[in-house]
Amino acid sequence: MTSNVRTRFAPSPTGGLHLGGVRTALYSYLFAKKHQGQFILRVEDTDQSRYVSGAEQYIADCLAWCGINTDESPLQGGPYAPYRQSERKDIYKQYALQLVSQGDAYYAFDTPEELESMRHDNKTASNPSPQYDHQVRMKMKNSLNLLPDEVNALLAVNTPYVIRYKVPQNEFITFNDMIRGEISNDSNLLDDKVLLKADGMPTYHLAVVVDDYLMKITHAFRGEEWLPSAPIHILLWKALGWEQAMPQWAHLPLILKPDGNGKLSKRDGERLGFPIFAMDWTDAQTRETTKGFKEIGFLPEAFINMLAMLGWSSGEAKELFSKEELIEKFSIERVHKAGAKFDFEKAKWYNHEWIKHSAAETLFPQVKALYEKENIAVQHDDLLLKIISLVKDRCVLMNDFIMQGSYFFQKPASIDTEAVKPKWNEEKQLFFQELSNVLDAITVWDAVNIETAFKELALIKNIKVGELQLPFRVMLVGGKYGPAVFQIAEIIGKDETIQRCNDFKLS
Repeated sequence: MTSNVRTRFAPSPTGGLHLGGVRTALYSYLFAKKHQGQFILRVEDTDQSRYVSGAEQYIADCLAWCGINTDESPLQGGPYAPYRQSERKDIYKQYALQLVSQGDAYYAFDTPEELESMRHDNKTASNPSPQYDHQVRMKMKNSLNLLPDEVNALLAVNTPYVIRYKVPQNEFITFNDMIRGEISNDSNLLDDKVLLKADGMPTYHLAVVVDDYLMKITHAFRGEEWLPSAPIHILLWKALGWEQAMPQWAHLPLILKPDGNGKLSKRDGERLGFPIFAMDWTDAQTRETTKGFKEIGFLPEAFINMLAMLGWSSGEAKELFSKEELIEKFSIERVHKAGAKFDFEKAKWYNHEWIKHSAAETLFPQVKALYEKENIAVQHDDLLLKIISLVKDRCVLMNDFIMQGSYFFQKPASIDTEAVKPKWNEEKQLFFQELSNVLDAITVWDAVNIETAFKELALIKNIKVGELQLPFRVMLVGGKYGPAVFQIAEIIGKDETIQRCNDFKLS
């Protein structure tokens, strides 16, 4: 293992952060920290047409919420700044021109119309989508096909151009992927990728190689959709004379739709009713907000635990891991090659388990903030802590604390009378009318005494206790949920219990 491991997460600031992107960041982070290395955030904002204001800060906020802490980034700086590619244009141009001078790249002056004609004229049944490659490059308007004087004349009058990489012919490009093993590609099947665009911005292909080299990245994690680009990048590393410094690659498996049929997309989340972004994302143009895992009530610990297990396993029967345990256990050898199906029910299971295993004091700040947002007045923090302990096992999402605990602090906003109606009769109505007096007579108000008085009255009235507890719960809580009903009565107090019983009406 390299003595100083350096990994990076390099997202584009174009919108919400997909959970696949967060997982890439997480695996990069876990690997770096396992080997006492550094984790770097680098912003790939070279495609200015897709740049979205606020997206960079959003990405930083998502990583911070997840506890994926960066060692270097655009916001905190570092020894290899700047960490925004848009601020490194001159660096990329220098290396693009070096490749041209070496004969490994060339100026291409083709207009959009000429490129379209090339695609049309070279289209065949066996090649329906012709590429700008070794078969057509000598037919195009570029510095390989023009005389030097012609090239210089075009450059002198600022004719728009791109710089393309000249892919060598008849080579097999082989590399070892940490997940997939040896991968080999035929250079004859590759096209001459644009390295520098007409606006002076680099493409991903040039920028990722230059930045990984200059920032001394040792291990590069990215999605398997980038596998087709890997041979071009390896050729560039070699052409620039940096082959010995090339990072080890790990192309991560896709996160798939729940049915396993294709990559999970934002549209799938909308269709099936679950988030695919880490946090809420508001579209700058439409002002539409796409929900995130944070806002629907996921704990960050549960979110990264769930993500880590989407494509990796520890080899143990255990499924719950803290961030520190994930760092200790993570190994690239146990990352799967096959895609991982996203299962929202399983994701919620992780969250439920984390809520259950979290101390009330840990959950307190978030629950109190939820209650304040809903204008639920909490009289005493100690009482809220008690309620959290009492109901947390019933909460799958953090927002469930509102339904599961708000009735301790205020009368339920609605009463599920339909749950009571089927077995309601005059005898039960008379029981609850008399129960008010029985409860009022209790001198020591606690769950044991409330239950005793309740059962004694049921015995006198010859009604099964089980048939009375559901109506009692609905009167106090509003629905068929909550902890032990006599415990609820103890906490909300004698006067409030009696009042809620008296207020109960079946329409």
